[in-house]
Amino acid sequence: MAALRAALDPEHASQRVPTPDRGGTVFLCVVDEDGMAVSLIQSLYMNFGAGLVAAGTGVVLQNRGAYFSTQPGHPNVYAGGKRPVSTLSPPMFLRDGAPELVFGTMGGDGQPQIQLQFLHQHVDRGLDVQRALDYPRWIYGRHALTERPDLQTGEMVIVESRMPADVVEGLRRRGHQVETLGPYENAMGHAHAIAIDRARGTLAGGADPRADSLALGL
Repeated sequence: MAALRAALDPEHASQRVPTPDRGGTVFLCVVDEDGMAVSLIQSLYMNFGAGLVAAGTGVVLQNRGAYFSTQPGHPNVYAGGKRPVSTLSPPMFLRDGAPELVFGTMGGDGQPQIQLQFLHQHVDRGLDVQRALDYPRWIYGRHALTERPDLQTGEMVIVESRMPADVVEGLRRRGHQVETLGPYENAMGHAHAIAIDRARGTLAGGADPRADSLALGL
């Protein structure tokens, strides 16, 4: 507090740096010693969500109801008994009815794209859980999280610069407009995962290098 007070100049207004008006999404997953697994995602959508706090809890309520439309005939038109469409999707991958992967990510409309790519790298290609999370990603039509105001079109595929050249060339050959961004992009999600090996009785956790994250065993 003393440092903040000392930084104030009573004769001059402080320089104000605007921050973007956006909310935030968090994902976490956990598996306990009995094999019980939880995949949890929470999002306020916009800053401070609905602007309402559940009394006595300190929990701010989200405002995903903003996804409703007031346009008559729209599939998501506001009406009694309806729920708004939501991008929130906390998944699990089951084999023979039991969880084998507990995973998820933030990323709005990019969530199913990110999840599918992670599953492909881990299940189909056999990469371990951390390498599957590290692998470069692509996203179609998800540019709000790039902090690139020049990317206005939703008809573009954005890829991380680490993406193999043959993949990028394959996208362009098929007619996609492709924009290459940095090596680890916020728009590509903050995915996390736990792989459950029931035969060995082990867990393997991975955390996304694109975010402040941690895989922790207790």
